[in-house]
Parts: sequence; structure tokens; C-alpha cells
Amino acid sequence: MKNLESHLVQYALYHRDNRNIRTHLFGVPLIVLSVILMTYVPLFDLNTVSITVSTVLIGLVSVYYLCLSIKLGVLMLILLSLGYVLVMSIYTQFLNFDIATGIFYLSGASVFVVGWVMQFIGHYYEGKKPAFVDDLVGLLIGPLFVLVEVLFMFGLMKKLEAHIIAQAGPYRN
Repeated sequence: MKNLESHLVQYALYHRDNRNIRTHLFGVPLIVLSVILMTYVPLFDLNTVSITVSTVLIGLVSVYYLCLSIKLGVLMLILLSLGYVLVMSIYTQFLNFDIATGIFYLSGASVFVVGWVMQFIGHYYEGKKPAFVDDLVGLLIGPLFVLVEVLFMFGLMKKLEAHIIAQAGPYRN
């Protein structure tokens, strides 16, 4: 398995244009949230907790992130859990107002499309195809890349940022 830096450098090679990165700051979280929403399908109850396809996916993805980096894995788990709580709250509101669950899932699909449109606009600026086209792992690394880009903006993880820039090249406007 590649290490964290290798994955981020590989992903960064497709993301050096600041406009592309900015579209990803919004598009990737929308896609992640929509996937949580569209997979919010109850499987079974464990005591008083409903286990959904979303919880299983979040668990599996979080294990992968934790294997790459404990700190970033914990942050991703927190963010994914917050997304899950938001989706659970939205789902509850749909049930409370007797709104068809089909509309709930359709809204997730709509958010998914909006997120991907943002991604493709960013890659138009970049002049390169999305990273996942060459490596499907890019679909998992994208959310992690967005997280580290936000951390870089706050002046955190400067050593990792320097390593990525040294290998993938500088940012472009």
C-alpha cells in the first residue's frame, strides 16, 4: 500500500491550478455528503442504533484513512460522522413531514450531480482529466486531499505541503 505522501502527490499532479482546487473545496464535500445521503439505507438495528449502508462505508473508508495517517484519519472520521449526523437529521425531517423517501434520495442524486459539475469545471481550468480516471483510489484520496488543502490554508502541515509541492510542482493561478 502506498503511503499518505505518495497518494497525495499522485493526486496533486492532477490538481495544481488554484481554480481547480477551489472547485474541489466545494465539489468534493458535496459529493461525499451526497454519497452518505444516497447510501442512507437501513440494514439492521443494533440495540437502538440503526446500521445503514452509509455507516458501513464510513467505517471501511475510515479504516483506510487511519492506515494512511492516524491524525488525518481521525479528522476524516469526525467529518464523515458529522456528515452522517446531518444526513440522519435530514432523513428524520423528511419522515416528520411525510415527504416521500424517494425525494430524499433524489435530492442526494441532485447534490451528487452538482458536486461533479463543479469537479469537471475545475478540471477544465486545470486542463487535465480527474485523477480517478487513471486510478480509482483517487476517489478515496480526493476527500483527504481537500482536507489537507484546507489545513495548508491554515498554515498547518507545512512539511507535507513542501514535500507535495517539491514533487508535484507549484500551484498555478
